[in-house]
Amino acid sequence: MGGHDEALREFIAVRRGPLLRSAFLLCGDMHDAEDLVQTTLVKVVLAGRRLDRIDNIEAYTRRTLMSVFISSRRRMWRREHPHAAPPDTAAAAGGDPDMGLAVRVALSAVPPRQRAVLVLRYWEDLSVEETAQLLGVSPGTVKSQSARGLATLRAALGDALPDEAARRVTSAEEARL
Repeated sequence: MGGHDEALREFIAVRRGPLLRSAFLLCGDMHDAEDLVQTTLVKVVLAGRRLDRIDNIEAYTRRTLMSVFISSRRRMWRREHPHAAPPDTAAAAGGDPDMGLAVRVALSAVPPRQRAVLVLRYWEDLSVEETAQLLGVSPGTVKSQSARGLATLRAALGDALPDEAARRVTSAEEARL
């Protein structure tokens, strides 16, 4: 059991950062993302101790993250949204900070299941089949949720999405489907 706990600690140390980035894209708020990752990791540790071993801890963790996110959005008290301005943060080198902010704000307009599909498909770069398996849905559902989520995202972005970028997104979306 000691070796298993050590492997779990090592996994958490390596994957916490990427999980936090994915959770931030899902939530749109760093504090909520930290809570989401913490809840996910607690569930993974408890499941790891309860079961002798988890065959694919990476997949189990991603699925748990998505399940915790989707179930947290169903709670009535979570439907209230603060209207404060986003905090000032440093932009990543080489990116367009205004576009990144616009995409994150627009992503918050996408329903939770569609947002989970978009994050897994386009941020985590998973295939349709991998995404379907993680979310426990059919590949057709992943495709339709992707299309609807991208349409909602484009509508929410409105004028913030330049024509050239819109064509690239559409081309990339068609290539993936």
